Amino acid sequence: MTPRRYVLLDRDGTLIAERNYLARVEDVELLPNTVAGLKRLAQLGLGLAVVTNQSGIARGYFGWPEVHAIHEHLTRLFADNGVSLSGFYVCPHGPDETCECRKPEPGLARAAAEELNFDAAAAFVIGDKSCDIDLGKRLGATTILVRTGYGEEYAATTDADYIAADLLEAADIIATTLKS
Repeated sequence: MTPRRYVLLDRDGTLIAERNYLARVEDVELLPNTVAGLKRLAQLGLGLAVVTNQSGIARGYFGWPEVHAIHEHLTRLFADNGVSLSGFYVCPHGPDETCECRKPEPGLARAAAEELNFDAAAAFVIGDKSCDIDLGKRLGATTILVRTGYGEEYAATTDADYIAADLLEAADIIATTLKS
C-alpha cells in the first residue's frame, strides 16, 4: 500500500491572517478561501499538517499555552467546517538559534513525515515566504507560494514550482498535478 500523500502548510499568512507574533485566539482570522482550499485538498485524499515557525516563544512574547490554544481553536474551527488536520509542528526557536526545526531546515517536516508515515519528497509544501519554499526544495517536495500574507513580496523572486493567489487556487494546482 502506498503511503498517503501530504500537504505541509504554513500557518501565518497562509491559513490565517498575518499578525506579528500572534498570541491571542481572539486575533485569529482565517484568510479568504482557506476552508474551501482545505476541503478541496481533503477531497483529493491528501493529508494535511501545519509546519510553523513561532519565534515569539523564544523572544518571550508568548508561550506554549498560547500556541496550543490557537491550534486548538483552529482545529475546532476547521472541524466545524468538515476539515481535519493531522497535526501542528512548531519550531519555538529564534532566527539566531541553531536548530534543525526552524524552516527552511527540514527537521519539523521530517518529524511529521515519520510520525504520520508519509514520504516528505512526495509532499506538497504551501506557504507565503521563501523559507517555506526553501523547506520544500530541501525535501524534494512540490512547492507552492501563495500570494497571501507576505507572498506578494516573494512572488517575483521565488523559485517555487507554482504561485497561487490563495489556498483554494493552490488546491486546484495540486488537483491538476495529481491528474498528470
